[in-house]
Amino acid sequence: MTRGGRPREFKDTAVIDAAMDAFWLNGYEGCSTEDLCKQTGLGKGSLYNAFGSKHDLYEKVLQRYHEEGIREQSEILQSSLPLKDRLRGLLEWGVQEDFSESGRRGCLLINAAMERARVDPMVEQVVTRHIGLLEDALCDLMEQGVQTGEITSGRPAKELASLFLSSYYGLRVLNSSSQNRDLAKSIVEGTLAAIY
Repeated sequence: MTRGGRPREFKDTAVIDAAMDAFWLNGYEGCSTEDLCKQTGLGKGSLYNAFGSKHDLYEKVLQRYHEEGIREQSEILQSSLPLKDRLRGLLEWGVQEDFSESGRRGCLLINAAMERARVDPMVEQVVTRHIGLLEDALCDLMEQGVQTGEITSGRPAKELASLFLSSYYGLRVLNSSSQNRDLAKSIVEGTLAAIY
């Protein structure tokens, strides 16, 4: 791939992934150009010639994180397992992500929303798109469960999806802030019990 007529000496995705680590660790405001250069191995000129501004690079990072995350979450929800196992799988995927070896970084989109959604329309748009896609998938799943009789609570599918979504994101925030596995397990079990 070329930009400006000269060959690219690096791959966009590798640079975006490296920049993701820098933003994830420092947040947007706390991430300096020096941090980005150090993490990506590129000079300031190369970095900004390829990706534009710091904000443009941040948008590419959030978009990549969103696309990868929604793909992984959708695969869990669309598997052939019983519905309850798929819902448990999504909650446990979140726990696994939040207790990973990379430390208490939490979900990058949640971090971005907390830091910048009120002041940055791009962040608000990416986060809203992500949550909307996940909510739609959950609504479809809950409706399927109501129709097949797997869910017998008598509550509307949309309400159940909203309950699950709020528990899921609450779980992710608590995991990041407290790293309490017992609390995480309790939230997983309580969320599933409230739906069934």
